[in-house]
Amino acid sequence: MTPFRLLVLGGTGDARELAAQVKARFGDQISCVYSIAGRTDAPALPPVEIRRGGFGGVSGLTKYLCTTECDAVVDATHPFAERISQNALIACSDTATPLVALTRPAWQPTPADDWRTVGSLAAAAAMVARRGWRRVFVTTGRTGLEAFEALRETFLLVRLFGNPHAPLALHRHELIVDRGPFNVAAEGALQRRYRIDALVAKASGGDATQPKLLAARGLGLPVVLVRRPSGTQLSVGSHAAVLEWVGRRLRERCNAESRKGRVDPCTLAGH
Repeated sequence: MTPFRLLVLGGTGDARELAAQVKARFGDQISCVYSIAGRTDAPALPPVEIRRGGFGGVSGLTKYLCTTECDAVVDATHPFAERISQNALIACSDTATPLVALTRPAWQPTPADDWRTVGSLAAAAAMVARRGWRRVFVTTGRTGLEAFEALRETFLLVRLFGNPHAPLALHRHELIVDRGPFNVAAEGALQRRYRIDALVAKASGGDATQPKLLAARGLGLPVVLVRRPSGTQLSVGSHAAVLEWVGRRLRERCNAESRKGRVDPCTLAGH
């Protein structure tokens, strides 16, 4: 039997870890392809086959799934990577390819938090202007920073994981390039050093970037969170759940091949 072919749409730490776990758990039974758009500078990569660059929209991804005879797809992209997630949903539906999304657990506020949730970066920038905050820490990534260009009187501390391709068109700002990992103490020290009045972030969830929120809580700072887009595909909240889902898809294909007299399903015992 040819190896089960799994496409992992990646670009996040969660995705890299998941692809490595697939390799460790299933070995040669699964041919795992880790796809990355190529926007991240020098990303860490898992020990599987790597595919760089976009697919070319829905049609390109559909063609890829067909030509590679892909057996299943895991969407482990960033929660705000709406375009690729939507393209995957359509392409997998059109090709009858099983799809699951790894969804990070959402952050939950406590009574000590001062969170204001908005629907877009434009709405976040408008709230900053309306509230009159003078020094704001922006951690929303490269895409969409133009929403803050109208803030002429506000100092913006912008943190990105990599250097921007062009100078930021922001009036009063300082750029920090840092990949982390971050911790609460360092985040608090940073926010104090720059005399930050408010934090703007995307509600991406998970543990990796939560320290900035915990630091803001400790300093009593307001946080503007951009609501994550809602998905419509099957989603699970842990690596273990994804691995279980992949294992079920593998067993289904194995049983189908066995009925055709091609493989002994007992070879998959333990998975």
